[in-house]
Amino acid sequence: MKARVFVTLKSGVLDPQGRAIHHALKGLGFDGVRDVRAGKLIELELAEGTDDGEIEQMCRKLLANTVIENFRVERLG
Repeated sequence: MKARVFVTLKSGVLDPQGRAIHHALKGLGFDGVRDVRAGKLIELELAEGTDDGEIEQMCRKLLANTVIENFRVERLG
């Protein structure tokens, strides 16, 4: 079983990586981009029977800094 964890910065938290990407896109002539927020995608290969609560604990304890980041879990069939 697989799961994907999407980690993004909370709104209001400065995103230097997103700013650098935005600047680079502008330099390449992509003027239509108004803002960029960068995040992480973490793919987990899980043992059968791993429940949602356990995945959430993984996120809260290690995968996301919940003070400044949000996370969303997507299970894959």
